[in-house]
Amino acid sequence: MSWAAAALSFLFFAQDPFQLAIEHYGNRQYAKAAEEFEKTIQARPDDPVRPEVALMLAQSLYLSHQFEKAIPWLAKTAASGPRQLEASYMLGNAYIESHRPEKAVAAFAAMFGVRPDSAPAHLLGAQMMVKQGFEDAAEEELAKAIALDPKIPEAHYLLGELATFHGNTDRAISELKREIEINPNFAMAYYKLGDAYSRGEQWADAIPNLQRSIWLNPTYSGPYILLGKGYLKAKELLNAENVLRQALKMDPQNRSAHYLLGQTLQQEGRAEEAKKVLDRWQELGKEN
Repeated sequence: MSWAAAALSFLFFAQDPFQLAIEHYGNRQYAKAAEEFEKTIQARPDDPVRPEVALMLAQSLYLSHQFEKAIPWLAKTAASGPRQLEASYMLGNAYIESHRPEKAVAAFAAMFGVRPDSAPAHLLGAQMMVKQGFEDAAEEELAKAIALDPKIPEAHYLLGELATFHGNTDRAISELKREIEINPNFAMAYYKLGDAYSRGEQWADAIPNLQRSIWLNPTYSGPYILLGKGYLKAKELLNAENVLRQALKMDPQNRSAHYLLGQTLQQEGRAEEAKKVLDRWQELGKEN
C-alpha cells in the first residue's frame, strides 16, 4: 500500500478524532488538539501514518505548555520520523522549561551536531536558555563552556549582555572587553560595549567602540543610532546628523533615530526640518 493510500485509509478509520484534532489545532486550541491526536494514535497504533500524527501530538503538547507530556513524544520524533530538526528544537526547549538543563544541552548538541560534553554544547544551551528567559541557568552553562575552553567565542559576550540586562554595567564592560580580546572581529561586542559605557554616560569610551562596530559591520542600524546620541551629547551636531540620517536609510521606521535627528536639527537651528522629523516620530508612535 502506498503512503498516500495508507494516509487516506488512516483518515477514513480515524476520521472523527483526527478531524477534531485538526480543527482544534487550526483554532490554536492545542490542549484539545493533543487529546484528539492521542485518540487518533490509540485507534490505529500500527498505521504507517502514525509518525506524522505523533509529531502533531508532540507539537500540540508543546504549544499548550504540557512540556513533561511532550518530552517523550518529542524524543521519539527527534530520533526518527519527519522534521527531526524541529522536534529536536522543541525537545531542547521543553527540557529547559522542565528545569532539566543537562538534557536540554544534549538535545541542542544533537541538533547542531556537536558533542554534548563539549564547550560549544554548553554555549548553545546557554544561548537557548537566554531566549527562554532562564538567565541563571544560562550563566551556569556559560561558566561550564569557559571552563572547558577559556577562549571560546561569544561566551563572554553573552555574559556581558546578561550583565547589561540586569544593570551591572561594570561587569558588562569587563565581560565585553574579554570577548573582544578573544574575538576582535566581532562587531556586536563593540556595539554592546559602547552601549554599556553609554548607560553610565561615559561617552568618551562609548563613541570609539560604536565607531569600531560600524567599521566592522556598516549594515546594522543599532550602533549608528547610539553613536548619533553620543555625538549629540558631545555637541558634535554635524556628525550626529550624518550618522542618524544613515541609520534612517537603513531603518526608516525607527522612532529613536527620528527623535534624535529632530533634537539634533533643533540644536542646529533648523526648526522647520526638525518639526517634520519630530512629526514623523509622533506618527510612528501612533502607528505602533
